[in-house]
Amino acid sequence: MENRKTRFAPSPTGYIHLGNARTALFNRLFGQVFLLRVEDTDQERSRHEFVAALLEDLSWLQLHWEEGPHSPFPNPYFQSQRQPIYDRYYRELEQKHLAYPCFCSPEELAMSRKVQRAQGLPPRYSGKCAQLNPQEIQSKIAQGLKPTLRFRVPPGRTIEFDDLVKGPQAFETGTIGDFIIRRADGTPAFFFCNAVDDALMEVTHVLRGEDHLTNTPRQLLILEALGLPAPHYGHISLILGEDGAPLSKRNGSQSIHELREQGYLPIAIVNLLARLGHRYRNDNLMTLEQLAKEFRLANLSRSPARFDPQQLIYWQQQAVHAADDDTLWQWLPDSAHHLVPEHQKDAFLELVRSNCVFPNEALDWARILFETLVPVTDQAQEVLSQANPEFFRAAVLAAHEFPDNYQAFLKALKDRSKTKGKQLFQPLRAALTGRLDGPELSTIYTILTSEQIEHRLARWTGTPC
Repeated sequence: MENRKTRFAPSPTGYIHLGNARTALFNRLFGQVFLLRVEDTDQERSRHEFVAALLEDLSWLQLHWEEGPHSPFPNPYFQSQRQPIYDRYYRELEQKHLAYPCFCSPEELAMSRKVQRAQGLPPRYSGKCAQLNPQEIQSKIAQGLKPTLRFRVPPGRTIEFDDLVKGPQAFETGTIGDFIIRRADGTPAFFFCNAVDDALMEVTHVLRGEDHLTNTPRQLLILEALGLPAPHYGHISLILGEDGAPLSKRNGSQSIHELREQGYLPIAIVNLLARLGHRYRNDNLMTLEQLAKEFRLANLSRSPARFDPQQLIYWQQQAVHAADDDTLWQWLPDSAHHLVPEHQKDAFLELVRSNCVFPNEALDWARILFETLVPVTDQAQEVLSQANPEFFRAAVLAAHEFPDNYQAFLKALKDRSKTKGKQLFQPLRAALTGRLDGPELSTIYTILTSEQIEHRLARWTGTPC
């Protein structure tokens, strides 16, 4: 059986967002071995705090890696630690005359691209430095010029590969142009180190965004020139925001760090992302193991996926409802832990499971149920002010008579107050909780102590409690 090794190779230049997380998830679901590599060659933008956040966010999402940072394997999984490896392959390409130094300035290159666009041509490198002889190269270096290193693209070839998602692909080398594989500061360009590391780390399959599709022929050329094996590439569709534009911070994308801070459960995010661009027959909340078992390349869509924030909230509701007591208790804020009596913990968690979506909502209900002073919303205040004090006097008597039997309490209140429906339930709910929405009143009545119930009802009788 084929041993599929996939990878996730982010650059630590910020917190990972939904698009990054989906790429990691798809590779985790498809791969039998999942590798994490940190592509931190951008010395100006890569930061240690983003590396720490990356590892924390992936672990929180349960996207654990078999190979990568903190794994028992000796490979350095940070590209900043792999420069000697890249240098060795640069020398090999130069010795084969498959790469050459380029002294063109950024200004020259920008002007060349501008001219090409004006002529209706695709912008690509003109090859100006491709024919420099050794003496000319040494002369420029002696002048203090720092060259980039360009890969010499062979002319007149067609690079073909079978994309795992999009099917057969073909690129003419004449449209590519010689490209940079080493920056002027000596650090490797993405095209180069990404391809080399995939080969050396024995990655067999790469699922990545379709914005990388045009990188693939370049990387296949590099691997061919170095005699290194190429993985199978698959390019997944983009995620669009509600406005139809690529998902970004402007149109709804948030970082995993932000979603975690808001109280989303990891399994909710995973279930949403697993269905953005991938079709599952099972519409229920699934574990990572279940999602992996039913993941199929054939079910990956070639069309863009649209992110709907309401769908994320839906999966959050499903995740909260399905969570076990330990998960739910740890999800609650510490301040809620201090409010909930131990003997009421199970009943409170059941209330949370059925009525709350985020931890702050659960905290609100902990305060309503277990603090002495109950805040009253404007809508509840209006209902309470319109209710007859006699209604609450009858409620106090019924509660005193039936402190442990909600149905008997309700029947006695109906009989004494001659009320029913909205006129019965709204003022009762408002008095007991200070709100007009929330859990079933029978649940509230069961959790509140008889003293709390009588005190809260008596507050609206018009007489001192």
